[in-house]
Order: sequence, then structure tokens, then C-alpha cells
Amino acid sequence: MKSITIKGSKRESVGKKATKALRNAGQVPCVLYGGDTPLHFSAPEVEFNSLVYTADVHTVVIELEDGSKANAVLQDIQFHPVTDVILHIDFYQFTENQEITMEIPVHTQGVARGVKSGGVLRLNLRRLRVRGLAQNLPDYITAEVTNLRIGNKLYVTAVESEDYTILHPDNTVICQVRTSRNAVADDDDDDDTEGTSEATETAEA
Repeated sequence: MKSITIKGSKRESVGKKATKALRNAGQVPCVLYGGDTPLHFSAPEVEFNSLVYTADVHTVVIELEDGSKANAVLQDIQFHPVTDVILHIDFYQFTENQEITMEIPVHTQGVARGVKSGGVLRLNLRRLRVRGLAQNLPDYITAEVTNLRIGNKLYVTAVESEDYTILHPDNTVICQVRTSRNAVADDDDDDDTEGTSEATETAEA
């Protein structure tokens, strides 16, 4: 998984007045958990654009002005209810050999056979919650849908990997092909005539 670097400064004061002053100066107050004690720091709001305002997911390297660095993941974020300005961010620190939990985007690959027959592909899950070592987690998970016919479903078991553990029940549906008014018989090219006739009769019914 890709990582981005956020450069910040330790906060000397964490009171309400100091926090308000930071925000007025275009800084975002942050807290890094997971160490011996919580670390309070701040960083310019623009530093978070490629982390927050994107569909991609990343781990983070927090680099402070004293030269210290920490690997982390975004744990919680607060926005202003009216302006959507970032008010506060919590990070959680992890070590190289420590498994982390992330929500990874799902990208479909191919055109489902059921879609070619007039069906509609419905994506039930746009992200999968998985757990694994940061270096083993993918930027996205590929769901192959080419062989899905009308009525077929793709379960999370279809995208299992040794690199991570999927934190969803095995019967969780990633996507499915639903029928539509334009749907026609969905047959294999090498099906026999009798099978084609039965499928056509079912579609007409």
C-alpha cells in the first residue's frame, strides 16, 4: 500500500484558545495514539488533501520538525458541520510487524455476462474491511465479474488472499447482476439447442 508523508509540529499547548488559534492559522490539530503517550501535533490543512479528499487509501508517515517519524493510519476525523473544514484528526501509530485494519476500495474488472444480456451490475460493497501487515495491503481489491450471469452474486470469498484477512462474513455479497426489462436469455455459446430453448422459454415467461 502506498504511503504519504505529513510534516507537522508538536503542539506546546492543547487548550481551546491554542487550538482555535491553530485553526485560524490554517493548521489542523492532530493526536497520534498508539505510543507510550498520546502525541499532540499540528500540520497545515493542505498536507491532508491527498489523504482525506480522495477515494484511495494510504498509510501515513508523520514527520515532525524535530526529525522524529512514525508510521500511522487515520483513525478518526472531524469536519465543521457547515463549512466541511477539517477540525481535528486522530491517527494510530503502528510498527512494521504489526497488523492493521483498513477499508480497501473494491474495483470491478471485466464486463459481466449478465450485463451483456441486459442485466445491471449492482455493487453492494465499495470497500472491504481487511486486516494485515501494511506492506501487504493492496491499494485496491480487484473483483472479477466477467462470468457473472443474471441472478449471480460475487461473495467476499472470491477475493480472498494470503496477504490479508477479510473481516466480513463469508456470505457477504460484493456485487450481483440484477435483471432488468431489457434482459434476454443468458446462455453459453457452446450450450446445446435444448438448453438454449429452455433458457429462452424461461426468459419469456
